[in-house]
Amino acid sequence: MKHSRILVCGLILALALAVTVPAPSGSPQENSAPKKVEPKTSVFSEELTWEEVRDELKAGKTTILIPTGGVEQNGPYVVTGKHNFIIRATSEAIARKLGNALVAPVVPFVPEGKINPPTGHMKYPGTISVTEKTFRALLTDICASWRTHGFMNIVLIGDSGGNQKGMQKVAKDLNLAWTDGKTRVHYIPEYYDADGLDDWLIKQGIREVDEGIHDSYAISAILATVDPKLIRMEPRKAAGKFKINGVALDPIEKTVAIGHKIIDWYADTTVKAINKSLAAKGK
Repeated sequence: MKHSRILVCGLILALALAVTVPAPSGSPQENSAPKKVEPKTSVFSEELTWEEVRDELKAGKTTILIPTGGVEQNGPYVVTGKHNFIIRATSEAIARKLGNALVAPVVPFVPEGKINPPTGHMKYPGTISVTEKTFRALLTDICASWRTHGFMNIVLIGDSGGNQKGMQKVAKDLNLAWTDGKTRVHYIPEYYDADGLDDWLIKQGIREVDEGIHDSYAISAILATVDPKLIRMEPRKAAGKFKINGVALDPIEKTVAIGHKIIDWYADTTVKAINKSLAAKGK
């Protein structure tokens, strides 16, 4: 009985100490407390939390870029997701130059030809196509989502020729439907047209001779800024084929440097076109 009373008293004392004695500074209890998370600096909405997107909106980033890419055959040296990689790189530069924009996730699936029987790029394994109807419906819902969240300007840019008609139609239809003036959709064909890029490349000393491959120096240079593996650098070098349209891609450091300049060219050209569209719509 004596030992039992001692044990009970000891337990009571231990419980009292646990309740009344504060945890020392730097203890596991203190270190496990939630820490304030610093906001990300990414312009990609998918890399932000919903609270960060909300705060960016409040801070004035009321423009959202919706980039459309594609999955298609791109010759023997370039990956099928070429358009998606390129427009992710260029849209980031565009958003940063605008200063008031975020970038929506790239729309990777676009019209690439009839599926059955296959036409266009669908004749090549790896290509993914959707119908024009599906593409427009998807874009419409994506645009409506951003409008719901409070974005005032929705900008459509596409890296593939098959995307242009659908983007133009969706922008027109939504602007006719959204009559309250809260949100406008801007289709920017200047991005894809890239008028002046060939002349700019010539000034850089790059003169191409079309080899009939679904590729170009500009395409390869931009992809190289992302990852040289996307243009199969090592196996091409081993086979003595690390060039495109008569232009050497080696040294890779030079190609990457020019690739960054090409991205800047796209950003400058597109930002100018976006600002012109915003001014025309009174935004």
